[in-house]
Amino acid sequence: MKASYHRYILDFKQPSGTSRGILIQKETWFIKLENNGKRGIGECGILRGLSCDDRIDYEEKLKWVCENIDQGFDFLYHKMIEFPSIQMGLETAFLSINSEDPYLIFPSDFTSSNDNIEINGLIWMGDKSFMMKQLEDKLAAGFKCIKMKVGALDFKQEIEVLKAIRSKFSPKDIVIRVDANGAFTLAEALEKLNKLSEFGIHSIEQPIKQGQIEAMSYLCKNTPIPIALDEELIGVFEYEEKKLLLDAIKPQYIILKPSFIGGFRGSMEWINLAESDNIGWWVTSALESNVGLNAISQWTYTLNPSGPQGLGTGSLYTNNIDSPLEVKNGYIVYDKFKKWSEIQ
Repeated sequence: MKASYHRYILDFKQPSGTSRGILIQKETWFIKLENNGKRGIGECGILRGLSCDDRIDYEEKLKWVCENIDQGFDFLYHKMIEFPSIQMGLETAFLSINSEDPYLIFPSDFTSSNDNIEINGLIWMGDKSFMMKQLEDKLAAGFKCIKMKVGALDFKQEIEVLKAIRSKFSPKDIVIRVDANGAFTLAEALEKLNKLSEFGIHSIEQPIKQGQIEAMSYLCKNTPIPIALDEELIGVFEYEEKKLLLDAIKPQYIILKPSFIGGFRGSMEWINLAESDNIGWWVTSALESNVGLNAISQWTYTLNPSGPQGLGTGSLYTNNIDSPLEVKNGYIVYDKFKKWSEIQ
């Protein structure tokens, strides 16, 4: 078997704001496999400044993996435990090369265009008029659940946006999820959660920075809004560590980003632990290209998930890979008649 890798830069259609800054470009890496005329591809979806494998030796590890590809997936997966995005790329690439079609890795009613996956519409940070315009666009596109980034603007402005939404749409009309990306301080978090709860919020992702286990546990116990752990899962590699974390915090939900937590194998460990403790979950992409989004969407469908998933990021870029994935009426769909474009 031969393996190679290369870097690819995705360009955002418009600068996209989060509490960690403005995103203009997104770096990603592809692993390609060849064996007896068959090909496979996987995406290593790293996010600089957030992924735990954002390290200076990242490319060196990719090179080593490709040079040792004949050692097989299990061996390489365990060797890359500190590089979850490489684990994800490897897992997808091996699934891909072992499939009849390199992009059809979990055949289902979804990939045969007979079913779809409900998703939330993402609203990026900006001034009130910008955020309201995004909301109007999402509603016109058929979304029934929106995810709104909070934590970068003045909190009063964000409350004004929520107030404007709820003046027109009840929680029955539109489900609102908010994502703070760890922007709140512990001192202010509970007060802000109480304020947000006035607007019928479904859940809030990562209200405070990860690593504050006792503080997050306290918030989850006393919050008026269900809390979903996101960044908190990053860098937690071993099964026992995962169990200890969930036992200590007892969140209402966890968010699964396979590129951040060891691919599908790592994600399934989190799911099994969560379900055994009545913790809800949903799957979210991590701004991958359509290659990674395709794999994550196909896998997510096999889980029979409940509620909207976070898989609507494919249209963010000007130079994404053409694929069968489309967003229609608040769902991600797979058009089996559409073709993939070549990856340069």
